[in-house]
Amino acid sequence: MPITYAEKGSGCKLKILMLLLYYHPHPTGLTYLAQVIAEGLVRRGHEVTVLVARHTKKTLLGESMLNGVRVIRLWAPVRISRGFIMPSYPWRLYRQLRKHDIVTIFTPSFECALAAFLARIAGLKVVASHTSDLILPEGAANKIVTRVMFAIFKFMARRSACIISLSDDYADNSAWLAPFSSKVRAIYPPIAIPEPDVESANRLRKKLRQSDGPLIGFSGRFVEEKRPELLIQSLEVINTKYPNARIVFTGQHEIPYEDTWERHRPLMERFSSQLKFLGLLESKQELANFYAACDVFVLPSDSEGFAMVQVEAMLCGTPVVMTDIPGGRVPVQETGMGKLAIPGDWRSIGETILKVLDDPETYIKPREKIAETFSLEDTLDQYEATFREFARP
Repeated sequence: MPITYAEKGSGCKLKILMLLLYYHPHPTGLTYLAQVIAEGLVRRGHEVTVLVARHTKKTLLGESMLNGVRVIRLWAPVRISRGFIMPSYPWRLYRQLRKHDIVTIFTPSFECALAAFLARIAGLKVVASHTSDLILPEGAANKIVTRVMFAIFKFMARRSACIISLSDDYADNSAWLAPFSSKVRAIYPPIAIPEPDVESANRLRKKLRQSDGPLIGFSGRFVEEKRPELLIQSLEVINTKYPNARIVFTGQHEIPYEDTWERHRPLMERFSSQLKFLGLLESKQELANFYAACDVFVLPSDSEGFAMVQVEAMLCGTPVVMTDIPGGRVPVQETGMGKLAIPGDWRSIGETILKVLDDPETYIKPREKIAETFSLEDTLDQYEATFREFARP
């Protein structure tokens, strides 16, 4: 049973160190997860330091404050796939470990084994936040990378006091978490998005629609594991009833460490009149308005630790089609605000989209119900209680 905040009680403020590779403004679910937790704990009076790579020259090198969170960005001159080499990382990390009460490592990450080793030397317990197992595109090199990363994760996991999973469903089906099930506790991720502006959403809907066709939304990176090409191909099914349907994508589509965009360019050209790419929406209000403008939100992923974007869509009144995968299916199962499709099957995805479009009222639930199921404050309570449990005495 997860420990609740009420059971642990309150106390003096904690000095919490968070370790991950990317932080805001890098646009991924993992970085957003870390940011919401960090800022939420700061609001509760704790000191939070985030140690990350300087992933772009647009961000400051060294220390800065972001919404009350102390962010330390390290020089990262060499990039390897999704990762970086940071020459100063070991000694900068050890210095921070000595100053904090608890350290949480967001995994998977190449640095997590070193962090766990140095934390033990510094007398600090590790709470790992495992967002998902590493899944890379097919290829000999990627197989080697995956095996190495799993070995690194196991080294860290053996030395961790606790491993947080985003749901019991994902933990029960994760190859990486299976050997360490006694250490795993499930905490839903924190979801925070404003209510959509109705007038702005209606204007956006009018601008994006093709004639009287429905709008189908997607939000996320255009990468292998999210299978955006399956959504595009599902138009073959959708067009039998809604030939004026349009799919609108938000998020990064040209990813430096993958060729997914280029590989599927012929498919996109085939359906070009029904596709719209808005790029990255920087503002949460813009994103809320986008969700509200859509008739259905679709995420055809092969793998997701949770997929917070689908809960965001639900909070904005838009039903969801999600693939029936561990972790990713939890929001639909918990709320009933959508339907599940067969993973990897574009026909099933198309047919499921049609079912939701044909009977939307069946799947639309009150915002209050979604917010109660995935409560930001409950999530922060559980993270805070876990950090108190394992903090330095």
